[in-house]
Amino acid sequence: MDTTRLAGKHVLITGAAQGMGAAVGEHYAAQGAKVCLGDINVDGVAEVAERIRAAGGEATHIELDVTKQDDAEAAVQHTVEQFGSINVLLNNAGINKPMWFLDVTKDNYDKIMGVNAWGKLNVMQAAARQMVKQGKQDYPYKIINVGSILSRETFIDVVVYGMTQHAILALIKGGSKALVEFNITVNGYAPGVVRTEMWEQLDRDLVEMGMFEKHGESMDSIAENMILMKRYSYPEDIVGTASFLASSESDYMTGQLLMIDGGMVIH
Repeated sequence: MDTTRLAGKHVLITGAAQGMGAAVGEHYAAQGAKVCLGDINVDGVAEVAERIRAAGGEATHIELDVTKQDDAEAAVQHTVEQFGSINVLLNNAGINKPMWFLDVTKDNYDKIMGVNAWGKLNVMQAAARQMVKQGKQDYPYKIINVGSILSRETFIDVVVYGMTQHAILALIKGGSKALVEFNITVNGYAPGVVRTEMWEQLDRDLVEMGMFEKHGESMDSIAENMILMKRYSYPEDIVGTASFLASSESDYMTGQLLMIDGGMVIH
């Protein structure tokens, strides 16, 4: 691993207490980035930050509810106070709660849309305003929005989640056009089935809905029947692409969503 690949990168990561957010945070720090980890689970991000520091990296953490504007502003300012500036945002926080199409409630819609769509726009705005305030630099500022295979597809049991993921694609496209004049790029990556705490809960929900008979069957079934590479992924399958988008190697990219799904969705 190149321990200097992300040197000079001051990164705010949302949803960083576990799963992909935590894994990417540790991977970024191991490559020389300074990372601020935000999550509503403040004990979780504190533990991740401590692991990073114990491994020789630089990390801080903050409690962050991405749906609250004050929290978003505070997380950006904390990053700046700790590291002197912010030049990368990894917009990772997201939730899901599957429901059949005809059973979807306004509460279900509001919660998922609030975190996944408004939450990403909210933190994007806070980070972009600070980047504009800092002024142009020799290389682009970077906003990276984490989407999903459902940014390009959707299924009958997760229609609302799919709506939010299409919204994230719109944020990438629209944000790239709105922010290019400030030397800010907006890109993203779209995982498929990743074995994380979120997918473990989704698996339990799908069993309760009657889609599968036993726990673990959903991931195995999808891998066998829908993924070309015949396996689901783990966070370590995602971190390389996340690092590429944060690095100078992607400076001439904006408005793009990269699929990391083992060939589950091909467009």
